[in-house]
Amino acid sequence: MQRLLAIESSCDETAACVMGMDGRVYSNIIASQIKTHALYGGVVPEIASRQHVEALPAVVARAVEQAGCTLQEIDYFACTYGPGLSGALLCGVNYAKGLSYALGKPLLGINHMEGHLMANHVSYPQLTPPYVCLLASGGHTMLLYVERFGQYHLLGETRDDAAGEAFDKAARALGLAYPGGPMIEKLAAEGNPKAYHFTRPRCENPLDFSFSGLKTAVINQIHNASQKGVELPVADLAASFRKAVVDCLVQNFQKAAEDFHCTTLVTAGGVSANSLLRSRLEALCGERGWKLYMPPKELCGDNAAMVGA
Repeated sequence: MQRLLAIESSCDETAACVMGMDGRVYSNIIASQIKTHALYGGVVPEIASRQHVEALPAVVARAVEQAGCTLQEIDYFACTYGPGLSGALLCGVNYAKGLSYALGKPLLGINHMEGHLMANHVSYPQLTPPYVCLLASGGHTMLLYVERFGQYHLLGETRDDAAGEAFDKAARALGLAYPGGPMIEKLAAEGNPKAYHFTRPRCENPLDFSFSGLKTAVINQIHNASQKGVELPVADLAASFRKAVVDCLVQNFQKAAEDFHCTTLVTAGGVSANSLLRSRLEALCGERGWKLYMPPKELCGDNAAMVGA
């Protein structure tokens, strides 16, 4: 069985995976930088790049060791080439280039967003196109019609902030720790999602998204409470904001499925780990009799298995 070694370094996760060409995952190692960047309230690109340089040799070595093979037994190398932080990407690309050149094996450059989409195929080998995919992460939010492997039609995308970015910025405004998405999630579980009403933005293309206004609305609520000296019900605000974002995602996702008469729905990206989004989509697909595929939470964020797939 031929093997592929994949490397992911687009942001603040250094990851490596050894995968068989039949899709079997032999190892999937992730070194997270969350604790480092939490000190600054967000990812610092220069620090991220330095930590990738430090972590890559050990992460790759551990992935190969766990897979029970040697680097010489790897048949193909793959790495994320973009989009992402340019310095962070260069670390993974250059490391993969070095391995490819030294061992005389082919190197494949992988699009990061296509990697997220393919995370579902790691867990669900039976999943085949066509399907509609909601790809929502810290840097991107888009709806795709996947006609077949390698052929994707962009149906809608964010006009400003990505969903994950909006969660992070709202969390920072609320004084929550980085990463903001999981913190909003934890706090929202204790709040009333109907306490605040946020106007759902609309775009010229009904399948496009816009989250900047929702984020600004949260900041305005915080400022108003501060100016009036009123104690802010933070959990209620977090719950209402989370509901507004999820409403937008589900509404457009449902419309895309209906417009394209597609009964298979797929989610991908870090935001697809959101528990409210997952439960809402499960309820929707259960009512409509649609098939729903969502990657396990450990494959929602950046990882190398999705790059290998």
